[in-house]
Amino acid sequence: MGRTVISFRPALEKEIESWKDYRRALRPNEQEIFDKLMNFARIHADAGSMAGRPMLSEVLFISFAIEQEKRIRALENKIKELEETIGKK
Repeated sequence: MGRTVISFRPALEKEIESWKDYRRALRPNEQEIFDKLMNFARIHADAGSMAGRPMLSEVLFISFAIEQEKRIRALENKIKELEETIGKK
């Protein structure tokens, strides 16, 4: 018997491709951000394949949230370091 469900990575690429008209309507600087977000989903493709979510857009959005949270934490840590440096002077 063959597979009845498309493997995750090709399905993810198909989902990303389905957003092409939306992407095209964005301004160039927004297209760059859009592409970066889609790459976040690609980074988390292994986890997404394990999630077994029927709606791939859910995997996209949680991947975006995870990566943005990582960046927020990094910025918060940098601010804390700078505040400590300033406080010592």
